[in-house]
Amino acid sequence: MKKIFILTTLCLATVVAFAQNPIKKGETVLNAGLGFSSFATPVYVGVEFGVHEDISVAGEVSYQSKSYSFYKLSAIGVSAKGNYHFNRILNIDKKWDLYAGLGLNYYNFSYKDGNGTSYPDTYSSGIGFDAQAGGRYFFTDKFGVNLEFGGGSNLSGGRFGVTFKL
Repeated sequence: MKKIFILTTLCLATVVAFAQNPIKKGETVLNAGLGFSSFATPVYVGVEFGVHEDISVAGEVSYQSKSYSFYKLSAIGVSAKGNYHFNRILNIDKKWDLYAGLGLNYYNFSYKDGNGTSYPDTYSSGIGFDAQAGGRYFFTDKFGVNLEFGGGSNLSGGRFGVTFKL
């Protein structure tokens, strides 16, 4: 009986040890979806790379626009991010991926009316920093959904979408 208990414990420990990293080192993940912010509803797409058993880096592109009475305000964003994934240290099931990190963003705003005339507004183009915390739930080994909250960028309210492992 004691041998069966030890063998079962070792098997479960092995399964848990290998099931903790949803984004493995060398793995690529695609993310896409919608954001929520005080400006407009952004659309984003990004790619994320596992560079360490607990760390990933990502690049993203986003677009959002809002029409006013006489003009349209649009923003295109490019972001670079780094995330720490807590699955291994918190012993979280592989279907979940909890992370937090920092990002560097550049947003280019344009303001145009029907004639292409530019207008000033309270928003401006430039570089900024943000922080994010989020999670993913994987329905299969390759497909999941994501939800992220953050601050400091035009996607600072957060985002939700889908995740595909390549």
